[in-house]
Amino acid sequence: MMLPEACVANILTFTSPADAFSSSEVSSVFRLAGDSDFVWGKFLPSDYQSIISQSTDHHRNFSSNKEIYRCLCDSLLIDNARKLFKINKFSGKISYILSARDLSITHSDHASYWSWSNVSDSRFSESAELITTDRLEVKGKIQTGVLTPNTRYGAYLIMKVTKGAYGLDLVPAETLVKSKNGQNIKNTTYLCCLDEKKQQMKRLLYGNREERMAMTVKAVGGDGKRREPKGRDDGWMEIELGEFETREGEDDEVNMILTEVKGYQLKGGIVIDGIEVRPNC
Repeated sequence: MMLPEACVANILTFTSPADAFSSSEVSSVFRLAGDSDFVWGKFLPSDYQSIISQSTDHHRNFSSNKEIYRCLCDSLLIDNARKLFKINKFSGKISYILSARDLSITHSDHASYWSWSNVSDSRFSESAELITTDRLEVKGKIQTGVLTPNTRYGAYLIMKVTKGAYGLDLVPAETLVKSKNGQNIKNTTYLCCLDEKKQQMKRLLYGNREERMAMTVKAVGGDGKRREPKGRDDGWMEIELGEFETREGEDDEVNMILTEVKGYQLKGGIVIDGIEVRPNC
């Protein structure tokens, strides 16, 4: 005997968005139940109305909760276009990208250190390009209460390296993710990928100075590989800053930090688009 549509809809609320999307292939009853506002209302973030009201597209009208869900999967610019909000289509878990303007970047208001401009493939109206500095400090923060509870998250600096970049691979940068509840993850990473030809030139130019700095601290992972930026599907690179966990009923402040201040080495040519906070599981 076929279950009533209301019963099927109630069952689907205990599954996942992925199951609800695929339910239409089972039967017409499952298709109708899987499209219902009741089901998709359960999968929407509890504060979705506030999120939409903060977006640049807040005047848009939606015909169903499923349409709202799909819109959130495509991502929304919120908070005066300084943040990007998105949910994973199949899990419903929340991600954020904090724009460069939403970060604290040392000397970013000085034109001799940083340049702000529109980058064609950026998500935001402005990205920050480092002209020159001997103290690189980038900090972002987020409240865990706006994220999916009981989830392990990773924080990633979204960046690019320009053709004229210099001084980015002599001394590793330090990364730190810390929260008030005691989570504290420290690590080191290089700011650009290894280029053997450039390394040979630096050895000729800097000689022992580079070797001394390299011996002071090395950015090597547990697998023995050099820690450096990794490519993203969107054409940018990302540097992993660290991980943290969210907990049900807890609204903790997480700080995400990258610094390179120990080498006193002039550096330039890194473009920062923001920090992404996304589920790692």
